[in-house]
Amino acid sequence: MFHVGSRSTVDLEEEITPEEVKSILLRFVFQSLDYDNSENQLFLEEERRMSHMGFRCLEIRRWVICGLIGFLTGLIACLIDIAVEELAGYKYSAVKQNIEKFTEFGGLSISLILWAALNSAFVMVGAIAVAFFEPIAAGSGIPQIKCYLNGVKIPCVVRLKTLAIKVFGVICSVAGGLAVGKEGPMIHSGAVVAAGVSQGRSTSLKKDFKIFEYFRRDTEKRDFVSAGAAAGVSAAFGAPVGGVLFSLEEGASFWNQMLTWRIFFASMISTFTLNFFLSIYHGKPGELSSPGLINFGRFDSDVSSVSISFSYSDAYIHRPCLQVMEAMLVAAVTATVAFAMIYFSNDCQPLGQDSTEEYPLQLFCADGEYNSMATAFFNTPERSVRSLFHNPPGSYNPLTLGVFTLVYFVLAVWTYGLTVSAGVFIPSLLIGAAWGRLFGILLSTITSSQSIWADPGKYALIGAAAQLGGIVRMTLSLTVIMVEATGNVTYGFPIMLVLMTAKIVGDYFIEGLYDIHIKLQSVPFLHWDAPPTSHWLTAREVMSSPVTCFNRVERVGRIVDVLSNTSTNHNGFPVVPGKICGLILRSQLIVLLKHKVFVERASSRLSQRRLQLKDFRDAYPRFPPIQSIHVSQDERECMMDLNEFMNPTPYTVPQETSLPRVFKLFRALGLRHLVVVDDENRVVGLVTRKDLARYHLGKDGLEELQLAQT
Repeated sequence: MFHVGSRSTVDLEEEITPEEVKSILLRFVFQSLDYDNSENQLFLEEERRMSHMGFRCLEIRRWVICGLIGFLTGLIACLIDIAVEELAGYKYSAVKQNIEKFTEFGGLSISLILWAALNSAFVMVGAIAVAFFEPIAAGSGIPQIKCYLNGVKIPCVVRLKTLAIKVFGVICSVAGGLAVGKEGPMIHSGAVVAAGVSQGRSTSLKKDFKIFEYFRRDTEKRDFVSAGAAAGVSAAFGAPVGGVLFSLEEGASFWNQMLTWRIFFASMISTFTLNFFLSIYHGKPGELSSPGLINFGRFDSDVSSVSISFSYSDAYIHRPCLQVMEAMLVAAVTATVAFAMIYFSNDCQPLGQDSTEEYPLQLFCADGEYNSMATAFFNTPERSVRSLFHNPPGSYNPLTLGVFTLVYFVLAVWTYGLTVSAGVFIPSLLIGAAWGRLFGILLSTITSSQSIWADPGKYALIGAAAQLGGIVRMTLSLTVIMVEATGNVTYGFPIMLVLMTAKIVGDYFIEGLYDIHIKLQSVPFLHWDAPPTSHWLTAREVMSSPVTCFNRVERVGRIVDVLSNTSTNHNGFPVVPGKICGLILRSQLIVLLKHKVFVERASSRLSQRRLQLKDFRDAYPRFPPIQSIHVSQDERECMMDLNEFMNPTPYTVPQETSLPRVFKLFRALGLRHLVVVDDENRVVGLVTRKDLARYHLGKDGLEELQLAQT
């Protein structure tokens, strides 16, 4: 149990026991985003000056930005797809020729060494880029984007450098033969594109195009990041509607009707752009039917015709060089295991005239036959999934599928913890497709009549949906994604049925993968509702106090001292001449200090132009640290008038308000600060994200988490 009202902290640099580590699930390093507009005098004056036509123009710009997001996300998806196809094609062609050569003359160990060396080389390059240049690019990026849309500021998550490393890293990871996919990084890439395009500038390149300046605030940026994430899903699966539902179900915490249509527009543009350029690349500019990076092929309803970047290792391996070596080791082991599985497999299938095998390996099979195990291992994961979905009955024997499922599951679990850019969607689909097809084969084997059962490829589709749904706990959006990717609505009901079952069973034992990932990162993530047993707690017991407040006209020296205090690092300050009359943010005060907005300068000949909202937007989002602003000793004695810049109508609650009510208000409005007042409207405390996130429902009831200082 815990002491109500006391917020315990722990310094992670001190020696602590493993039991204490488990209780440190929130960290001060994560700050909140300002999803609530500061309606100060500058903001209200700008809004009142804007005509009806001006607001119409802003809405048109939002649509233009969403179109640009979709177009650029589609281009990036096309680049990833072409690069992976070319590199993987070169690798598998070289290894295939080597295997065919040494199968006849002996010395297959050389082929194994070549395969392992090529895998390790690709993965080494990608891991170096991630480990040494941008560690936030590791993993899929979906948990980080989910946190961003929830209102948590994850450092470097939507920067241009992160995008470049993410794209380069996922190309190397997939081409390197790891048990990974490219769909998660595509979602992250779309979000980064949206965050950059919507601001009309690049802070990394220090280039300002002087456009879209109105949207330089967290509220607007959040909506565009939602559109970017949806465009990434659409580009990965060719599922525009699924992209919208994914952003709604798994990502966005705030939604409105107009946002739905803009996100759908971005998703459609993303899919069309990808299909257009891929059709040109494949020499078929008139065909725009390729459904995204992950083409499941089209399932016909006729049964007889089928036409088709917290990593777990971070807790143990901290040095970048060791992380790179671990990734290379996994790549080499993956190639070795795959080679051994193919070598010892005697599952030989006839190679027909209409065979769709990309790299068929004969190995020890008879002429005119190919090794079926090689179809699953000697391929990119996307092609392996398609073969399990669409190869005719009899293409795999049960032993091949059973062994492949177990081995690939172990490899996927090991690979997920690496410091590489990688997604978990495709490995999950591949594992589920393998045991799903195995289930279909066994059904027809144990019964006397085979005609009553569907094609094994149909069971592979259902198994893939169940496996992925059990891992990520998506229901409605994943159903639509699978339906759009297969091109047949017939399978909508069984897919939804298995996804609901997978979610119910999975939630009984443990949270979904993304929620576990967020918890391991100690992120103060706010779920939809407060813990069920928290009604007996009030705002007075969960708030932070005492609160640092400023007067309407405050001395510059005190402001500088408060902002420079590293032990508190507050970001919001109530303005109180007794009773609360406003709230001002750290970022606003820094801009005021930077521009020397002092009362003495305003009343003298040294007065500068009147500060505008543009000055605050130009400093967004990387506001300078207080240490970089020089304030002389004379200036410290000056006064600063906060009336024009503070938010005069901050949200407040009485100190007797219950925790669920505080939580609902804070969560629904996307607040960063919620002021707690007494009966006379005097400030008694401040509720922030960490004050609410530290309460959760544990095994012994309501528990309070400790806060780490680093």
